[in-house]
Amino acid sequence: MSSEAVIFDAECRRCPRLVEFREQSARTYPGYHGAPVAAFGDSDPRWLIVGLAPGMHGANRTGRPFTGDHAGLILYETLHAIGAANQATSVGIDDGLVLQGVRVTNAVKCLPPENKPTPAETRNCNSFLRAELARHARVKVILALGRIAHDAVLDAAGVPRSRHRFAHAALHALDGDRQLLDSYHCSRYNTQTRRLTPQMFYEVLQRAQALSK
Repeated sequence: MSSEAVIFDAECRRCPRLVEFREQSARTYPGYHGAPVAAFGDSDPRWLIVGLAPGMHGANRTGRPFTGDHAGLILYETLHAIGAANQATSVGIDDGLVLQGVRVTNAVKCLPPENKPTPAETRNCNSFLRAELARHARVKVILALGRIAHDAVLDAAGVPRSRHRFAHAALHALDGDRQLLDSYHCSRYNTQTRRLTPQMFYEVLQRAQALSK
């Protein structure tokens, strides 16, 4: 396996349930990406956003994280508002979106049934996140969207989960000079119930960007 494949394997088959589900989605929806989804954004970022996993009709369809669904609309609109993206829309991989200083990835690279990867599946995928953190040495801040992403970052960083508890807007010191910042996930459920408001999300992303500088 090449050094690049350590960070991302487009043909990964570590998780039989996820392989079956993503391939089933490709058969059900011809033209969907239906495969592991690689990270997207600045190639030498100062901060990294870690989500949960590709959404059925978002990244699993388009092949780019947070692209083409509700969560992506919120994320990229907010990144544009803080000056980290050249446009506010994200509809497909050829839409011209460019990120500045930030990169977006997921704790699990494949579509999980009901958006719920098992703990074993999250562990299977963690080596890719660990390799991403090692490759992007300039990253100072990691923004975790949700508890599963928070735990995955701690695992990838080799930090016991008991050391840092997830809470929206909580900031945690990792080894070296890196910091982990938490946010509720920008899912439709969280935004519609106003567990996460646009202002809350704007503030946490703006803080992550400021800390990275």
